[in-house]
Parts: sequence; structure tokens; C-alpha cells
Amino acid sequence: MEKRKKLPLAVTKLRFCPLTNRSTLKTFYMEEQQPKTGKFALNYGLLLGVVSVVFGVMLYSQKLHYETSAPVMIVSVILTAVAIFLGVNAFKKANGGYLKIGEALKVAVGIALVSAIISLLFQYVLTNFIEPDFMDKAMEIAKPKAFEQNPSLTEEQWEKGVEMQKNLAWMRYPIGLIISCVIGLVLGLITGLILKKEKPAY
Repeated sequence: MEKRKKLPLAVTKLRFCPLTNRSTLKTFYMEEQQPKTGKFALNYGLLLGVVSVVFGVMLYSQKLHYETSAPVMIVSVILTAVAIFLGVNAFKKANGGYLKIGEALKVAVGIALVSAIISLLFQYVLTNFIEPDFMDKAMEIAKPKAFEQNPSLTEEQWEKGVEMQKNLAWMRYPIGLIISCVIGLVLGLITGLILKKEKPAY
């Protein structure tokens, strides 16, 4: 009988790494699954932006868009506060019920910034294409109040003031963004203090 040839066996050395404990694995898993603040800022910012545009169209249809009154400002702040609260709360739920102040601020400022960009784009289209004489009409409405509050104001001074405002009209866009972010920061801080819940230390 023929002897079977013995095939060389390849011996492989296996190295075994010590298993990490459960808390380390859980922490790693939670970090991998942690939601992104930017996603919630974008979604709720778009929602607030659309609502703000609808509100702006309502003001335009009622000819109330030429001057910013206290009730309009209050409604705008309330809409922003509601959107920020909903956005931060949604992030908290997606994050396993936990929320840090810093996360609340990121979501809130992001929502305010996205909605402000949409609102300012609407204002730009409105004042430059839909109603190109918007500035002239707004100045005519503001003129009687200005002379009533300042009787010593002359017509020449008024015209110079109007011309200056027209030249600096572009500044309302960056100023609007800054103000919106500041409001978002304040509302985010308040919302964060209300909803915050730290993760337990393992």
C-alpha cells in the first residue's frame, strides 16, 4: 500500500485581545448612534422659515408689512420659541432622553439661522421684485410720525435721512441674521435649562 503523503500543516498563532467591559461597549455604541444637532436645526429651521414666510404673506395681504409693530414682533418671537422648543425636545428624544446645554444651544441657534435666511430671502424678493417701491411707501407712512415726534425736523433733513436709509438698506440683512442668532441663543439657553438631562456616569 502506498503511504499517504502528509500535508504540511500551517500553524497560525492567534492573539486574543482582552474584551472591553460592558460600559465601554455601551459608551461606544451610544457615541456611534448619537444624533446630529445639525439635522434637527435644519429640519425645524426650514419649518420655522416656511411658517415665517406664510406670516409675512399674511401681513403683505393686509398691508401691514411696511412697519414692524410690537404685536408682529411678539408673534415672531413666540413662533421662534415654539420651533426651538420642539426642535430641542425632538433632539433630546432621539438622544435617549438626554440633553446638554451646549447641544440645546447648537440646535436653537441653527434653527434661528436657517429660518432667518429664508425670511430674509423672502423680504429681498418682496422688496426688490414683488413691490419695488416698498421703501418709498414705508417712508411715506413713517413720515407723519417722524415730524410729529420731532417738530423741529425740516423737509431737507427728512430727505437726507431717507436717502441715507436707502443707501444702507443692505445692512438689514446681516443685522437681521445677527439678531436672529442672538434671539436663538437666548431661547436655546432657556430651553436647555428646562429640558437638560445629563447622562449618568458609568
